[in-house]
Amino acid sequence: MLIDFLLTLRQARLPVSVREYLTLLDGLRQGVVPLDVDGFYQWGRLALVKDEALYDRYDQAFGQWWRGVQAATDPARPGLPEDWLRRGLERLLSAEERAQLQALDWDTLMRTLAERLAEQRERHEGGSKWIGTGGSSPFGAFGENPRGIRIGQPTGRKRSAVKVWDERAFQDYADDVELDTRQIKVALRRLRRFARQGEATELDLDGTLHATAANAGLLDLRLRPERRNQVKVLLLMDVGGTMDDHVQRVQELFSAARSEFKHLEFFYFHNCVYERVWKDNRRRRTETTPTADLLHRYNRDWRLVFVGDATMSPYEILQPGGSVEHHNPEPGARWIERLTETFPRHVWINPEPQALWAYRQSVTLVRQMVHERMVPLTLSGLDQAMRLLGR
Repeated sequence: MLIDFLLTLRQARLPVSVREYLTLLDGLRQGVVPLDVDGFYQWGRLALVKDEALYDRYDQAFGQWWRGVQAATDPARPGLPEDWLRRGLERLLSAEERAQLQALDWDTLMRTLAERLAEQRERHEGGSKWIGTGGSSPFGAFGENPRGIRIGQPTGRKRSAVKVWDERAFQDYADDVELDTRQIKVALRRLRRFARQGEATELDLDGTLHATAANAGLLDLRLRPERRNQVKVLLLMDVGGTMDDHVQRVQELFSAARSEFKHLEFFYFHNCVYERVWKDNRRRRTETTPTADLLHRYNRDWRLVFVGDATMSPYEILQPGGSVEHHNPEPGARWIERLTETFPRHVWINPEPQALWAYRQSVTLVRQMVHERMVPLTLSGLDQAMRLLGR
């Protein structure tokens, strides 16, 4: 079983050696931790993972291995997956019944939720009024409503909720992804503008050849200042939620950007930019950066690049308190406006297929806010983005 654990870690590209594996076994023999899943998880991370940046990769590999152990050792597991049984309780509505459901506006929705919280005293399932599961109420999980607040459901099904009441853990985008193609790097490289600055210490070969030829063959050395990459990029990346569908492509873009731009600063946001952004998703509750600091710390020479699918409830953009995770005192639209005013050379890269943009109201709103400077995450889109940022 522990051999499978080692192989799972290595498949996840964790640099685990045999010596570290023997340290793990020795600690288990000596009882350095309680022999339960939590103790084994903590001791395994301490013994096997030497770089904090790899903790997230370890968590994923450990979860995969432990689920396999549970599936192989549980004699009482049912014939049907638990989620199949749970989903079987969801209400199935016809098209006519869906059309009859009332879609509440933002103010009415929030006011009604406060009333339900004050009145409700027990769990409900399948109804149309209370906070519960499997019904047509605008509050709860695994139900059917054209516009409501999702509470406690781990993943979106129809993506029609205007607010999500849940605490979620997001993962950082990896910056060491091996790209399947060099074309992304080549597209980004077109933005680089080299300026010659400083002392003339670099040999100008073409200039030397021309000067020598003009001097009847007598060597005439010509020097020039060293070339330096002056491009400075501020990268703001959406993470979590619907962006989970695009993790691989965004990681490829991020990895290419890290290798191509010498001056690159990056931050994360979720769905829409609000008053704070962060560098590490594991510490996004405790270690954040005020968005206002970005406006003062970086001057207008920086190019601003948003990366996100812009797929969210319009309320998250237009309303104070519209954020799915906290009460934002100002709407996200105000922060996007401030950022684009401060950084006139900006672009929004959208990994969502461009054919779907017209069907997303939030995408239309964001496109207008970034002055139609939104491009798809394709090679031609990246080429267009580099031209926009170069102007």
